[in-house]
Amino acid sequence: MRVHDAGLVRFLSDAWEVYQTQFPGTRDVVPELFDVAALTAGMDAAPDMLPIKAELGRWCFETTTPITAGTYDAARSAVDVALSATARVLTGAPTAYGLCRPPGHHAPTGLYGGYCFFNNAAIAAGHAVATVGARVTVIDVDYHHGNGTQQIFYARDDVQYVSLHGDPQRAYPYVSGFANETGTGQGSGHNHNYPLPAHTDDAAYLAVLGQACEAIERFNPDLVVVSLGVDTAFDDPIADLAITTDGFARQGAMIAGLGRPTVVLQEGGYDTASLGRHVTAFLVGLAKASGT
Repeated sequence: MRVHDAGLVRFLSDAWEVYQTQFPGTRDVVPELFDVAALTAGMDAAPDMLPIKAELGRWCFETTTPITAGTYDAARSAVDVALSATARVLTGAPTAYGLCRPPGHHAPTGLYGGYCFFNNAAIAAGHAVATVGARVTVIDVDYHHGNGTQQIFYARDDVQYVSLHGDPQRAYPYVSGFANETGTGQGSGHNHNYPLPAHTDDAAYLAVLGQACEAIERFNPDLVVVSLGVDTAFDDPIADLAITTDGFARQGAMIAGLGRPTVVLQEGGYDTASLGRHVTAFLVGLAKASGT
């Protein structure tokens, strides 16, 4: 709850059970209606506790992220994995990898969606700031822009958000990830988006990653958290970039070149046959370049 609305945490903790008591036998629970502001503009506020079908539309922002049996336990377990990896690094390990499932970077402060329920990377960063006073960079290399992580830290100056992703003119989540989104208030200048054209290959990607690393060096963080999506791969079925396995190794090595303690947390990647190979390449590149 350092980064999430307490109401979202409460809702997810028992939404499945509550829904099943009223509508037993449903396997995948998705909203029927979304509580968008224009729907009740100018009207009196609704009660804090609504019927479960209305609550679904209050806390979810899209239709591809159903709640199922075990969703809350899985999402909380992913948070625990992220915090365990972060604890290793905060106590002296140069790097650690957290195999989080479900992923997290699409979840903003008060919503879930985009296959994400709790924002693992944001929780890890927030934990490091709150417990040891760390200055943190979250670098997001998933194909999809991490709208949730950006929203959580957009007005803060203790966490920098840096993202390389498919241009939102064609790539989910469509409404965020543009280059002109640079932060607001105390966070002004601490948000960096690098939208990429279709078919971006290793060389072009690494050139942009070099620019991103320069921005990170200027911020001078104590800790780097990597939101590692390998759906940028040439063989990913739902994306359109062209990164090779060797390209992932070179990404890991470049991030290791920052010379900061680094937590790597898993985000997307959808070719199950090659997912492990690409992730391993990134981690080996990171480890070799950092001497671990």
